[in-house]
Amino acid sequence: MLQHDWYENWFNSPYYKILYQNRNEQEAQAFIEKLILFLQPPPGSRMLDIACGEGRYARQLAEHDYDVTGIDISQNSIEQAKASENDHLHFMVQDMRFPFYINYFNYALNFFTSFGYFIHDRDHMMAARSFTAALKKEGILVIDYLNREYVLQHMVQYENVERGSYHFEIKKKLERNHIVKEISFTDANNKARHYTESVAAFSLADFNEMFQKAGMQLVSVFGDYKLSEYEPNSSSRMIMIFKK
Repeated sequence: MLQHDWYENWFNSPYYKILYQNRNEQEAQAFIEKLILFLQPPPGSRMLDIACGEGRYARQLAEHDYDVTGIDISQNSIEQAKASENDHLHFMVQDMRFPFYINYFNYALNFFTSFGYFIHDRDHMMAARSFTAALKKEGILVIDYLNREYVLQHMVQYENVERGSYHFEIKKKLERNHIVKEISFTDANNKARHYTESVAAFSLADFNEMFQKAGMQLVSVFGDYKLSEYEPNSSSRMIMIFKK
């Protein structure tokens, strides 16, 4: 049975960082540079990094002379992020479903499938309205999300992942229109542990409908981190740009 708070349990655990330590950070950093070139935000623009984790990409944005605020539900991640705060870079614990600063930001950014965490669509709608409320009129929202069709075509239902002394068993499935990943392993004390990841299998049409209701208009869609053209069946990502 899925829990409402799977993301708090998992993102606050030390094992999340262990499992995903081999993520391609260079690709992610290059994507953000490419995005900045495309968006051309004026210096001093106020940016909100939603689900910022430990703030790696918020720091990258702040290096471009933007005024950046990062929010995340993980207390542990925000504690790490706060070590790099300065006059133009701030972090705080915040649930994305609930309003933050209102009509304040020029840009809101939600990277690396950091949406779709909730069981009920009303919670996703709350988050969409919260994102919109944070932006000034004509503000820009960028959401980087998995591409449903691509993921379902390429889903590996069972795999083993080795990370140092840890042996992770990972099972994936589509359940109640959520892409669910069950993660099992034994910790250093020989205790069996189990975590779940679950993200909604939203299509581009789903996002368009949801954010239109929230007061946003979809203006561009790209299909990968190089900002290539979006192809519904073959693109690995949906990088959506909305305008308020």
